[in-house]
Amino acid sequence: QVQLVESGGGSVQAGGSLRLSCVVSNYIYSTYCMGWFRQAPGKVREGVAAIDSDGATKYADNVKGRFSIFKDNADNTLYLQMNSLSSEDTAMYYCAAPVRCQRDRVSGRFMGWVPIDSYWGQGTQVTVSS
Repeated sequence: QVQLVESGGGSVQAGGSLRLSCVVSNYIYSTYCMGWFRQAPGKVREGVAAIDSDGATKYADNVKGRFSIFKDNADNTLYLQMNSLSSEDTAMYYCAAPVRCQRDRVSGRFMGWVPIDSYWGQGTQVTVSS
């Protein structure tokens, strides 16, 4: 049984920063494409960021330039650094692994990512007050 355990959520004022962590119990999955998702009350789940096995990253347009996804394979940990937070970022954040990364076959450009047969963490709440 693969387990993903998130941490690092909390309450912060607008403009502040948080770093989320996701420890993956099985190192195999930490080497696959992994992603962060979030879901706000009354809204559908949305992808936030993903990182492929070669280190390529992809971000949702509404977090690009503010969030950074990276991982430490030695520690089987996925991170999401969130800066310049706004109330729009308030949500429950989940990590998922593996996810299917969509890469352009010719250029290798990272097109998107979808959770398919993914393991999920329990979620960590991020609340941003204005």
